[in-house]
Amino acid sequence: MNSAPQEVLNSDVAHGVFQLPGRLSLHHGGSLEQPLLGWRLAGRAGAPIVVALGGISAHQCVFDRSQPRDGWWHEVVGPGLALDSDRVRILGIDYLGGSGESTGPAAGGVFPSLSSYDQAQALCLLLDHLKIERLRAIVGASYGGMVALAFGETHAARVEQLIVISGADRAHPMATAWRSVQRRIARFALGSGRSADGLELARALAMATYRSPDEFAVRFDQPPRQIDGRFVFPVEEYLFARGRDYATRYRPESFLCLSESIDLHSVDATRVKTPTSLVAIREDQLVPIADMRALLSRLPQGRLHELSSTHGHDAFLKEAAALEPIFKSVYGVPSS
Repeated sequence: MNSAPQEVLNSDVAHGVFQLPGRLSLHHGGSLEQPLLGWRLAGRAGAPIVVALGGISAHQCVFDRSQPRDGWWHEVVGPGLALDSDRVRILGIDYLGGSGESTGPAAGGVFPSLSSYDQAQALCLLLDHLKIERLRAIVGASYGGMVALAFGETHAARVEQLIVISGADRAHPMATAWRSVQRRIARFALGSGRSADGLELARALAMATYRSPDEFAVRFDQPPRQIDGRFVFPVEEYLFARGRDYATRYRPESFLCLSESIDLHSVDATRVKTPTSLVAIREDQLVPIADMRALLSRLPQGRLHELSSTHGHDAFLKEAAALEPIFKSVYGVPSS
């Protein structure tokens, strides 16, 4: 299960499932006994290592040369792309509590609350196992940015820099309001024996918060269609198509666990000693630009890049050209 570190460091692509030693004590109480952590390392062997972390739907496969769309960040990370895997190696993980190979809740089971600090600690133990003393960078977006900040606070000596995209030091109450309703929908459906339907609804609502009103105005300004005797709007079709797709790939219990983890997130930014580049999106509904500016004021070594994108919170998945100059710092080139 646990691959030999030298084999990993000499391979262009390696992946495994690491069993953490002993008991992992959790930030909000409780523990996990020898939990598993799925991981994947890809890119030029011997190159500096960058950890790439995304939202709660992200997984260990950040990019894949042979099946590009299998990577959750396939438009931004890979050979010759904005975050160039020919110049750095990319380490991805399955979050604890998620639907991948890492330890998470079973269907209908009880699982403890997780913190971004817990994810950071699991990542640090993985680095120990792989004998990676120091990372060139952690590039984290959304929930991944929160985990990056937690890592920078607690394990600053293990990483040269952080790039945090649309992730603040705490959740905004309005974003918590939206996610609380999503979780209530998912729990109600679980209790009613219709867990997949509930996850579809919750994800559809979440999708409405990821993009900007301007994008929706352009994409979905068409009249509704009549289907089975009722009107169905274009934006409605889009949201529920995305919700159905999500419900086929993720467990409702994992959605509940990691959604809650976002809203429990709170780090002390004054203790994040790692040099940190923040990326804020002006149209982001979930992480308002004011929160990113406030985070900058608390960071000992911070820099803020402000971008504009109709993709809103999802800009980190789409805006490769805007992110490319910011990523240059991981190659030892000053970012513009």
